[in-house]
Amino acid sequence: MSVINQALATAARLHQGQLTKPQGSLGKLEELAIWFAARSNSAVPARLLPAVVVFAADHGVAAESVSAFPAEVTGQMVANFVAGGAAINVLAREAGASLSVADVGVASSYTVTESGNAVLFRVPVRAGTANLRIEPAMSEQECNQAWTIGLDRVQEALAGGKSLLIGGEMGIGNTTAAAALICALTHIEPEKIVGLGTGITAQSREHKVQVVKDALARARAAGAVSAKDWLVQVGGLEIAALAGFYTGAAEAGIPVLLDGFITTAAALVAVKNKPEVADWLLASHCSDEKGHGHALAALQLEPILQLGLRLGEASGAALTLPLIQSALALHRDMATFSSAGIATK
Repeated sequence: MSVINQALATAARLHQGQLTKPQGSLGKLEELAIWFAARSNSAVPARLLPAVVVFAADHGVAAESVSAFPAEVTGQMVANFVAGGAAINVLAREAGASLSVADVGVASSYTVTESGNAVLFRVPVRAGTANLRIEPAMSEQECNQAWTIGLDRVQEALAGGKSLLIGGEMGIGNTTAAAALICALTHIEPEKIVGLGTGITAQSREHKVQVVKDALARARAAGAVSAKDWLVQVGGLEIAALAGFYTGAAEAGIPVLLDGFITTAAALVAVKNKPEVADWLLASHCSDEKGHGHALAALQLEPILQLGLRLGEASGAALTLPLIQSALALHRDMATFSSAGIATK
């Protein structure tokens, strides 16, 4: 596991103190630059080369009517990603990030039209998970297979010289799986974690809370203890792939920018499985999904933005990219008091 470089953080903080501005006047932008310096090879990091990978899979729990959309939408949205029509396509283009999609377990058939907008990797472990309310979502072997797909995407990013990784997700029913995982790993009751997902009614949310309670009770009775146990019991294939993705990034020493509720649930799994992963995680935003703030608090992460988002797809993380790049550009390109011939206080 890679370790952060505190000497570079100290050097970056000293550099901030020499720039032509009152110390601390750029607020969190200064801290962002220092955070990245500690996770790079320089006290003055270069412009980031970001890669977005959206992991897609279906969920058997969708049969419990926990989503406002039918399960076929997962495959249809994968086709939309490849065609270039989704929010993440627009935002990745704006931010200059590469975009790829990994089908880890989409259940319905779909046809894609290659457009150069996103590279598609069809690597389905199975056609969606089982219904986590009544049985384990997947087998241990399937969980490990999905996890490895996430690791593989890190290796691809490394080969491409990427210096920041962003995971996204697509999967009808996945807020239910994410809520169950967060409840299991934080010991917070479902009423505080389960949200409206894709826009269900308050009555449907009450049903969704019960589904999560039933899943947790079943998994607990089945002997779930570790983070990976819970992932097998109540997780999703795309969540397992994301957890592997974050673990692989930390092992390779590449910073990770988290997106929303589902990706944070995956990060929680990764950190509970290997605590050192936490050093490489940065929270882009806090979404409007009910339990996201609790999950971020469990990871001791403070979000950069709070815009009331709940789309997923890595959209919130992509929106944060220009802000981070600006923080690094200020750190890198501003004059110092000495170079500008300006008197210090």
